[in-house]
Amino acid sequence: MLILRFLRVFPIGYTPAQMTSPEPKHTSVTVGEFYTRHSEALQIKLLGPDLGFDRRIREPTINRPGLALSGFYSYFAEKRIQVLGSAELSYLKSLTDADVRIRCRALCERPIPCLIISRAAKPPTALVEEAALAGIAIFRTPMVTMRFINAATHALEVDFAPTKSEYGSMMDIMGVGTFLRGSSGIGKSECVLGLIERGHSLVSDDMTRFRALEGRELVGISPDLTRHHMEVRGLGVINVMSIFGIGSVRLEKRLDLIVTLKDWQELEEADRIGLDQEYYEILDILIPHVTIPVRMGRDLACLVEVAALDQKLKSLGQNSAMEFNQRLLNLMQKKKEQ
Repeated sequence: MLILRFLRVFPIGYTPAQMTSPEPKHTSVTVGEFYTRHSEALQIKLLGPDLGFDRRIREPTINRPGLALSGFYSYFAEKRIQVLGSAELSYLKSLTDADVRIRCRALCERPIPCLIISRAAKPPTALVEEAALAGIAIFRTPMVTMRFINAATHALEVDFAPTKSEYGSMMDIMGVGTFLRGSSGIGKSECVLGLIERGHSLVSDDMTRFRALEGRELVGISPDLTRHHMEVRGLGVINVMSIFGIGSVRLEKRLDLIVTLKDWQELEEADRIGLDQEYYEILDILIPHVTIPVRMGRDLACLVEVAALDQKLKSLGQNSAMEFNQRLLNLMQKKKEQ
């Protein structure tokens, strides 16, 4: 069963080392991919002929070509999506038809990815014609220019973000994104089931894909094929959402804590106090990490839940281990003074 599932998720020739290696960073996105992924959220619709979808967006940000339309092309950001708002369209309306044609032709001669008209405005006929001749797609959105730019920039940052797949399961435990890792057969699936029964949500089972946003946080998602499903030895593949309800799953979650389940006998020494915070690095981002010894009779779901809640306390500035240590030092100081 595991072998069949492995072959369905990963192509033949994949090795375990490759499964946890960083995937190539996206250096460009086609206009067609951008439109397919974000047309609904950004409320963009194609205006004019269906062309230019194979053009590539090479920078994850937006440009307003006001200076370019005036004839100044030094430092022109031609690798970005070009957005025309009220200012650009008003400027074109102030020109003669012949000048509008010249300015629009000069803009479309540049290797720009596409043009987007905000505020559902009607672009000049010359712009539509010149874009069609150059093979450039024109879209229109009812959104206000700056609101669209903010939303589109965020969407592009997600598209361009570096990703990495890690072997393990991810849960949302009371708002704490927790990634469970460990060797095969250590009990991750049983632990995940226990957490789901406690009311927590599954993000991904067995393999989790992480995306680094702006180099400051990681967001975990599930591969499309295995989303909302998990494999339990003896039961096979189950649909978590169908069994436990819609509240038992999440599409994505920010990663806050990594928990490694490890056999008790393989640990040289278990942490008894918790003063020293460990970290695990994914895509150059350090994430708090704890190791939980696995032993017969231990309630792993309960232990992971407590670890997540303790991490939530630490994020709020309350460190139980440090507080206990300080109380101990104060007590020792008092005894010394006596």
